Amino acid sequence: MTKIYAVANQKGGVGKTTTCVNLAASLVATKKRVLLVDLDPQGNATMGSGVDKSELEETIYDVLTDQAAAADCLVVSEAGKYHVLPANGDLTAAEVEMLSMPNKERRLDLVLKQVAGNYDYILIDCPPSLNMLTLNALAACHGVIIPMQCEYYALEGLSALIGTINQIHQVLNPQLKIEGILRTMYDPRNSLTNDVSAQLHEHFGDRVYRTCVPRNVRLAEAPSYGQPVLVYDRQSKGAIAYLALAGEIIRRNEQGAGSDPINSEMAH
Repeated sequence: MTKIYAVANQKGGVGKTTTCVNLAASLVATKKRVLLVDLDPQGNATMGSGVDKSELEETIYDVLTDQAAAADCLVVSEAGKYHVLPANGDLTAAEVEMLSMPNKERRLDLVLKQVAGNYDYILIDCPPSLNMLTLNALAACHGVIIPMQCEYYALEGLSALIGTINQIHQVLNPQLKIEGILRTMYDPRNSLTNDVSAQLHEHFGDRVYRTCVPRNVRLAEAPSYGQPVLVYDRQSKGAIAYLALAGEIIRRNEQGAGSDPINSEMAH
């Protein structure tokens, strides 16, 4: 069965796009068929996959507003060997247009149903806010992967996000759960990092991925070459971390772990 994951956190700069691009490439490296859905008008996941967002004829905007079929908008990331449903600035207009459309929270869900059978994994790169696009992602996915830095304000943002996930679980998408929390830009020498990490384990237990993504120059450089870090520098710590994360996600799926709804005191 196709697994659909939204990579979400309303806080910007936590590594959502980096995670989408590099996890997609790492899953492909383990022989999985992957679709990356760019749901951010900035189009960073599109560019980071080596696709020029300014030259696109059709994007996810056209699909969400019923002007094109999903299959006609798919492009291939030559570097990462996965498919991309690309985005650019046009997507900003979709937010407004979707408000007056029927089933506005389920537009993406209907789109993904057209193509889901062709993939093992679909990853959705969400914008850094809880808007109509993010709502569509949360209504369409099975689980949320939350990348976060281990810093003081991150915990505050996390509890707001969990509140939203709980609401959507109750109202729109009963299968929605927290798939996992990914610690990014991780520096174990920092005492605050260790404190926040300990709190995450206390509240979320094995929902916290064992894999941590370290601060890594190669990981930061790769997007400017339109490549996943696995292609840019396979030996880098960033590449090794995302391969490990892919392995962890696949193992969890095979074991059917983490299928219970969210109950955490942080959510209240």
